[in-house]
Amino acid sequence: MNRLSQAAAEELRKLAKSGALRKDMETIAQNRRDAFVTADGVDVDAYVEFLSQFNEFINHEPKKFVAMIDKDMRL
Repeated sequence: MNRLSQAAAEELRKLAKSGALRKDMETIAQNRRDAFVTADGVDVDAYVEFLSQFNEFINHEPKKFVAMIDKDMRL
């Protein structure tokens, strides 16, 4: 495992003492929510819609479906 350089370690120490950064992280944590979880459970339709739009956004070309053909499948 690589060690941090002295400058990087010092920067992390300064950030750890930063009250502003700590307050910002607390604000983010308070406003965090699970995007696909509702009172009824996981909203699968919203998740699939998100994945479809994300793939369209990154211009992901879907691959052709190929069925798995195997006579002896063991776990």
